[in-house]
Amino acid sequence: MARGRLRIYLGAAPGVGKTYAMLSEAHRRTERGTDCVVAFVEHHNRPRTEVMLQGLEEIPRRELEYRGTVFTEMDVDAVLARHPQVALVDELPHTNIPGSRNTKRWQDVEELLAAGIDVISTVNIQHLESLGDVVESITGIRQQETVPDEVVRRAAQIELVDMSPPALRRRMAHGNIYRPDKVDAALSNYFRPGNLTALRELALLWVADRVDEYLNEYRSAHHVSRIWGSRERIVVGLTGGPEGRTLIRRAVRLAEKGAGGEVLAVHIAKSDGLASASPKELAVQRALVEDLGGTFHQVVGDDVSSALLEFARGVNATQTVLGVSRRNGWRYVFGPGVGATVARDSGRDLDVHLVTHDEAGKGRGLPAVRGARLGRSRTIWGWLAGIGGPVLLTLLLTHVDPQLGLANDMLLFLTLTVAAALLGGLPPALASAAFGSLLLNWYFTPPVHRLTIADPENILALIIFVAVGVSVASVVDLAARRTQQAARLRAESEILSFLAGSVLRGETSLDALLERVRETFGMESVALLERESDVSPWTCAGSVHSESGAGSGSSMGSRGGAGSGSGGAGPRRVVGRPEDADVDVPVGDHMALALSGRVLPASDRRVLAAFAAQAAVVLDRRRLQHEAGRAKELAEGNRIRTALLAAVSHDLRTPLSGIKAAVSSLRSDDVEWSAEDRAELLAAIEGGTDRLGHLVDNLLDMSRIQTGTVTPLIREIDLDEVVPAALGGIPAPEVNVVLEIPETLPMVATDKGLLERVVANIVENAVHHSPAGEPVRVSASALADRVHLRVVDRGPGVPDEAKNRVFAPFQRHGDAPRGNGVGLGLAVARGFAEAMGGTLEAEDTPGGGLTMVLTLPAAPGRPAPCRDLPATTAG
Repeated sequence: MARGRLRIYLGAAPGVGKTYAMLSEAHRRTERGTDCVVAFVEHHNRPRTEVMLQGLEEIPRRELEYRGTVFTEMDVDAVLARHPQVALVDELPHTNIPGSRNTKRWQDVEELLAAGIDVISTVNIQHLESLGDVVESITGIRQQETVPDEVVRRAAQIELVDMSPPALRRRMAHGNIYRPDKVDAALSNYFRPGNLTALRELALLWVADRVDEYLNEYRSAHHVSRIWGSRERIVVGLTGGPEGRTLIRRAVRLAEKGAGGEVLAVHIAKSDGLASASPKELAVQRALVEDLGGTFHQVVGDDVSSALLEFARGVNATQTVLGVSRRNGWRYVFGPGVGATVARDSGRDLDVHLVTHDEAGKGRGLPAVRGARLGRSRTIWGWLAGIGGPVLLTLLLTHVDPQLGLANDMLLFLTLTVAAALLGGLPPALASAAFGSLLLNWYFTPPVHRLTIADPENILALIIFVAVGVSVASVVDLAARRTQQAARLRAESEILSFLAGSVLRGETSLDALLERVRETFGMESVALLERESDVSPWTCAGSVHSESGAGSGSSMGSRGGAGSGSGGAGPRRVVGRPEDADVDVPVGDHMALALSGRVLPASDRRVLAAFAAQAAVVLDRRRLQHEAGRAKELAEGNRIRTALLAAVSHDLRTPLSGIKAAVSSLRSDDVEWSAEDRAELLAAIEGGTDRLGHLVDNLLDMSRIQTGTVTPLIREIDLDEVVPAALGGIPAPEVNVVLEIPETLPMVATDKGLLERVVANIVENAVHHSPAGEPVRVSASALADRVHLRVVDRGPGVPDEAKNRVFAPFQRHGDAPRGNGVGLGLAVARGFAEAMGGTLEAEDTPGGGLTMVLTLPAAPGRPAPCRDLPATTAG
C-alpha cells in the first residue's frame, strides 16, 4: 500500500487563516469528486470557520474522561475504518488527552499516512521544535505543544498562509479570532506588532529554506548542472592576500542591489596542507564577511580554478568576484592566472567580476622555504658527511687501494651522498653529489688530475652517478619532510583534540586555556586583549606568565633560537597592544591573542588560530553565564515585585478597608454608638493597625534580606527568655501554645531581636494551620554544639515536594485564604535564621502535621550536655 501524502498549511501566528484555507481546499477537492472527510477541525467558535464546515462529512470524535471532565479527541480507529482519500486534521502539534491512542496528534497523522490516507493539516511556526528558544526570546512564552521539524519537512507540500501584522491585528480587533473580552489582552501581549513581524520573518525564512531544499532535490534528481539564478548568490574567491577585504566589500555592494542576495567567501587550500595564505589575514577577512552578513567557506583543492568553479556551481551561484592577479608580468609565460581561467571556463550562466586593487601586479613575493627543519646538529653532520666525507674517502682510496675500480669508487661516493641526505636533507646531498663527481673526475677518471674525460663510457658513468645521487637525495629528503610533517600533524591533532574535548566538557577556565597555549608554544606570556571599538584602547581580558620569565620547550616539535628556557627570572613583559607582542592572532575586529617570548613560524599559526577562537568562545561563555545569572536575579526581582503588587492590591488593602470602615462609622453623626459598640470599633481599628504593621514589617524585613543588609548582633542568650517574649502577638498564647524549654538548655549565640521575629513568625504560621483544640508545641533540645527549637502543629501538613517551596517569598501552600498575609512569614524566618548562622527546615509531624526545626549554634565556652535533653514533640 502506497503511503499517503501530507499537505501542511503553515502560519506565522494564530488567526492568519490556516484552518479556513484548509477547509477551502477540502471544498475544492469535494467538488472535484475527491472523498474528503473532516477527521478533526477546531473552529474555536469563529463564525466564518463554522460556515466552512457545512457540506463536509465529519467523523464523530472520541470522548475521553480526564479528572472529572469529558474531552473529545480525533477517533483514529474510526478514520482508519472509514478510510477516505483525504482526511482533514487540524492543529498538528496538539497533545492528546491521557488515555488516547498516541501522545501527540502528529503521531495519529503518521498512522493515517501509513494506511495510505492523504492528510491536510495546519501548524504555526512557533510550534516547530527547533524554534522553541527563538520564539520564547521573541514572545516571552515557551510553547509546550511542539512538533518535530522533520515531521513537517517530510510533507509533500507546505503552503504558507501569510498576513501582515496590521491586517492580523485588525482581524483581532474585529473579534474574528478571540472573544471580545480577550482582545485587549491579546493585542497588548502576544499580538504586538514587533512579535508578529518577527514571527512572520521566521515563517518566511523557514519556508524559503524548504524551497531551497526542494530546488536542490529537483536539480539533483534531474542531473541539472546549469546554474538557475533564482536569487543572486555571489561567490568571492580569497587568496589570503590583502586585496580580500576590497573584494568582500565589492561583493556585498553587488548583493545589496537585489533582494535576497547572498555572499559566500571561499578560500581554496592546497590538499597537502602547505598553504601559503596568511592565517591572520584570512581570520580578518572571515570576520569581515560574517559581519557584513555573508558566510565563509574553506575548500581543499590542488587546482584553484576548478575547485572554485565546482564550489560556485554547487551552491547555485550566479556571480563570482575575483581580484586581478598579483603576479608580475613575466610570470604569465607559465600560463594564464586564476581569474582568466575561471572567466574562460565559467560558461554563460556564471558571471565573473575581476576587481582591480592596490596590490595588482606587485608580485606575490618569494615563497616561504619549506625545509625539513631537522635541527642544527643534524644539518651540520649532513654537511660534514656531504663535503668532508668525499675528501676523506678520496685520501683513503688514493693511498690504500687506488686500483679498486671506477664503478666501486662511484658506489662509495654515492653512499656518502645518501648519508648526507639522511642527516642534513637535500642541500648537503646535492652538494655532496656535485663535489663527489668533481673528485671522481680529478682523481679516478683517466686522464687523472685533469677535468677532462678520455673514455666516453666514463662520461656516461659520471652522469649516471650525479643523476642517481640527486634522485636518491631527493627521495630521502622528501621522506624526511613527510615524516616531520606527519609528526607535526599528529601534534596538531592532539592539540585540536584537546580543544574539542574542552568544548564538549564545557570547560570555561580562560586562565587554564591561556596557560595551555603558553606551554604548547613555549612563550613567556599570553594575553587575550579586547576593545569595544576601533578607536577605544585595548584591555586585558585574561593573561598568564611563565614563572621563570622565559619560555619553556614546545610540544610542537624542537625549535632552536630564542625561546628555550633561561636560568634566572627576568622582568615580565606586559603587552598592552597586539602590535607590541611578538605574535598576535586577531579574533574578529575587536579581540586578539597576544604572545610574547619569541617569533613563531607561520606553520604554528594555524593551531594558534584555533586556540584564539576557543579563548574567545570561553570568554563569551563566561560572560553569558554572568549575564544569565544577572538575568535570573532580575527575573526573581520582577517576580517579587509582581507578587508585592498583588499583595498590596489585596492583603494590605484588607486591613486598611477595615480601619477605614471603623473610623467612618465612629465619625458618623447619624448613629449613636453605645460604649460597647465604640469599644468594638476601636478594637477593630487597633487590630487592623497591628495586622497592617505586621505585614509592613515582613515586607521591610524581606527587602533587607534580599539586599543583604541584615547585620545580626550576636550575643549569648537563653532561649527561655526569648521564646515567651516572641509569643506576645499570638492570640491567647496560654491556650494555643505549649512551651517545653528545659532550664538546663545551653545558651545560644544569636541576635535576640531577630530570633524573636523568627520564633514569632514560625509559631504564628503553626497556630493558623492547627485545628481548633490542638495547641502548638514549642520544644527545645541540644545536640553537640547545636540547639534545636521545634515548633509542632497538627495541621494538614505539607507534601515533601513542597517543603522547600513554602519558604519562598509570597508563597502560601494549599488553599490558604486570602487576607491571612502576603506569604512572607516563613521566608523572613528562614532569611533571619541563616543570617544568624542557623537553619530552618520543615519536617513531617509523626501522626500528621508539620514540624518546623530551627537550629542555632550554641554559645562558645558553654558546653552542651553530654546527652540529649528531653524534647517533647507531638506524637
